[in-house]
Amino acid sequence: MALVSDIWRSLGALPLPVQAWVFVILVPVNLVTLAFLSEPHGTLVATLAVGGLVLGSAIMFWCRGFSRLISLGHLVTWIPLVVFLALRTPAGGDGYSVFLFLLLVVNVISLFFDVSDMWRWWRGDRDVPGHAETHPKIVP
Repeated sequence: MALVSDIWRSLGALPLPVQAWVFVILVPVNLVTLAFLSEPHGTLVATLAVGGLVLGSAIMFWCRGFSRLISLGHLVTWIPLVVFLALRTPAGGDGYSVFLFLLLVVNVISLFFDVSDMWRWWRGDRDVPGHAETHPKIVP
């Protein structure tokens, strides 16, 4: 139970706009890819989109909260995803094309933050919000 309370405390320590971005926009948009598995390249798109969430979640559990290291999971899968989407997203007005454009925009915005977070983590900013000094800093 301590793991869940640590993660919950860390979530509560994040600024409200960050919480809203993650749980109202970022996670839902990436999960919606699962509804398009039968579309062209749907499996690849969903694997990369959800893969970033899965890797980020694994890091969150390992760090017991929302460490900047979570960005690594996004960088590994979402950089290939946005490159693929930028090169392959069909121009058109159908629902799938519109959704792929939305996914591209959301993940590009996220990657701007992720690159900054990863750089800060790499340079030593390894605090986990909500933990203060109750846990040692995560060191590779």
